[in-house]
Order: sequence, then structure tokens, then C-alpha cells
Amino acid sequence: RISDAVEFFAVAKAKFDYCLDFARTDRSAFLTILSGAQRRITYDTVRREPIRQLSYNEFVPSQVRCLHTIDHHLALLAPLGVRDVSREIHLELTAAAKARAARLIAEEKLGDEFVILHPGSARAEKFWSARRWAELADHIADTRELRCVLTGGKSRMEQEHIARIKAHLQHPILDVSGRLDLLALAALLKRARLLVTIDSAPMHLAAATGTPQVALFGPTNPFHWRPLTTPATILRAGNPVPMT
Repeated sequence: RISDAVEFFAVAKAKFDYCLDFARTDRSAFLTILSGAQRRITYDTVRREPIRQLSYNEFVPSQVRCLHTIDHHLALLAPLGVRDVSREIHLELTAAAKARAARLIAEEKLGDEFVILHPGSARAEKFWSARRWAELADHIADTRELRCVLTGGKSRMEQEHIARIKAHLQHPILDVSGRLDLLALAALLKRARLLVTIDSAPMHLAAATGTPQVALFGPTNPFHWRPLTTPATILRAGNPVPMT
């Protein structure tokens, strides 16, 4: 693609001092070489690939199966002398994102007493039962007197899943799926009392905004992907004991 050629030229022209490759794909290996960096760093697992390993000159011994993803990525900074750094995720919200969330809260009269339910993902195998989501939303409305807000993407798969959830509901729910970009969603999450989600992008946004959450894991492993530094209860399919 022409866009790729433009990107490749820009990398080659920039003349970097360091290049850290977290991905270890053919594309990232090629970009590493193009960077012209004197120090080209990646994980030592790439040594198993005779051709690809030629793109690098420093290798970090970190095994992802033994670490949370954050710790695995932070390990790649060790050759630069960066060690024992905070695991906390920080996200600077723009004024426009905060205003968009505030406007939505005011228009829908949400106040500060609302819970966000985010049932969608790009991977359908992560989905929880639509009936269960509806039961949860109705339970919150009946017992906590909190309003529930449905968020999600615009994809047909997610929208069909959300439609199935709404078909089972006994109480009204505010559906803002497809209406917010990621930063506006993060700003809305920051104002929410709680997020209930599957393993998805909003789980990480809530970790960055400090919003308490309940995260449902199915096929993915919470050992590698769960929030580490913010209030979170982790429920895993087939395991009745929650992680906190």
C-alpha cells in the first residue's frame, strides 16, 4: 500500500537512536532495520527465528507466560537502565472528551449515580450471554437504584448483541453504543460509579481513569491481562472464585 511506503520512508528518514520492538512480527522487524537505530532491542524468543533475529542486536530474557503483560513490556526497558517503574496507567483526557461526556450526562440526567455495562468486543467468543447482561442490568435497577448505561462499538456483531440484551430487559436502559469515541468513553467512565465489562478496551480505560470495575474473562487469561493497579474484581468462566 502507498500508506505503508510513506510510513517506511518516514521511519528510515528519522534516524532513531533506539528501537524497541514489542511485537516481533515481520513488519516490526522490517521497521526496526529501517529505523537505523544503533540499539535495536526485542525479546530473546526471537532468536528461534534465524532470519527475523537479524534485525536486532540486543535481546531481553522475558517470558510472557510467566508475567503480566505490563511487566513483560516493562522488561524491554531494562537495557536502557529503566527498572522498577510504576505499573500505573495514566491517560490525559482532552477538554473536548470531558465536555462530550459532561454534555451526555447532563442531557440524559445521569448525575453521578450510574453504572456502565460494556458487553462488546471485536471477538465474539468473549461475549457473555445476552440474557445474563439483561438480568444484571435489571438487578442493578431493582436493588441499587442506579441507572445503567450500555456502551459499545458500531460493528454489526456488537450491535446485534446489544439488541439481544435490550430484548430481554425489564427496565429501561440508556444505550449510547456507537456514539462515543474512545476518549469520550474514557471521560464517561471516569464519571461512572462502576464498569462491568468483558475483557475489552474499556477495561483498560477504566484502569487508566481509576474507575472500579468487574471484568468478565472467558477465553483470555486474566493472569496476563487483568487490571493491576485499580479496584477490580475479576470473574473467570468456570472458576467460582473471583480475583481481586
